[in-house]
Amino acid sequence: MRLIALAVILAVSVTLAPLAAAQPAGKVARIAFLSTTSSPDSPTTAAFRQGLQELGYVEGQNIIIEWRWGGGRTEQFPAFASEVVRLNVDVIVAANDAAGRAAQQATKRIPIVIAVIGDPVGSGFVKTLARPGGNITGLSMQAPDLAAKRLQLLKEAVPHVSRVALLADTNDLGYRQATTEVEAAARTLGMQLRPHAVSSRHELNGVFATMVKEGAGAVFQVGGTMFYANRAELGELALKRRLPMMCGPQETMHAGCLISYSAALTDRFRRAAYFVDKILKGAKPADLPVEQPTTIPPVINLKTAKALGLKIPQSVLLRADQVIQ
Repeated sequence: MRLIALAVILAVSVTLAPLAAAQPAGKVARIAFLSTTSSPDSPTTAAFRQGLQELGYVEGQNIIIEWRWGGGRTEQFPAFASEVVRLNVDVIVAANDAAGRAAQQATKRIPIVIAVIGDPVGSGFVKTLARPGGNITGLSMQAPDLAAKRLQLLKEAVPHVSRVALLADTNDLGYRQATTEVEAAARTLGMQLRPHAVSSRHELNGVFATMVKEGAGAVFQVGGTMFYANRAELGELALKRRLPMMCGPQETMHAGCLISYSAALTDRFRRAAYFVDKILKGAKPADLPVEQPTTIPPVINLKTAKALGLKIPQSVLLRADQVIQ
């Protein structure tokens, strides 16, 4: 009996040995998080943390996060990316196009997850959405015909406006394509569009003054890396100049925007944790399809409308997923 018992123990030990080798006990994953925001309390950061927690990750226990904050700017991303590559992190999470490009230029080896990609294929991050093909994957904010739908919604909400200022954030690599799509939609709707490209918050005040001089009746945002980080100032400028503004993500709505028709940033960042989990468990970015939003709920800010002296048509309000009073 003792010989049989010993044989069973040896057999089990041989069977489990490969598993023990493949899953080192107590291994703590190390990831980097590159963001344009300046505070760890931002909604997007909180959403990413929530996503990790839902998947069983506890910061300081089974995962270490190297946080790198841009403070509303993107100029530091190349230095941040080089730094975390030297730390040999397991995964780099880039909040946006600018952070993703810096990480892409810093490493072809470490997996990169971009939480918000403007134009994944056109910007050269992936070969195709279904098969990224390299060390980068992530999530896109784009959906088919979204630019045209957003401009149509702005026209319905503010029917008297015919001249629109297009405010484009050049930190988002897909802004040129998005601008082209909006210009095509404007021609179809019979609206005049005047593009204004900016890359820094220091340009915003002057650009809004120019918009007013040119007779703009509304503002249409394209991109959002820098806009999101400086959303409070952007909203204040729009209200000060009495310009109804179509914003990007709905997380900017409380800062003075009139309308949002875009996927929620917090959903994208929470979902980014799923990609991190897959990669830490052995998946390759090349095989993880880039995800696109499936639902895009319109949000209307009636508080902003009142401040601007606007009455939003009932037909628009009925289509809104959320109305801010």
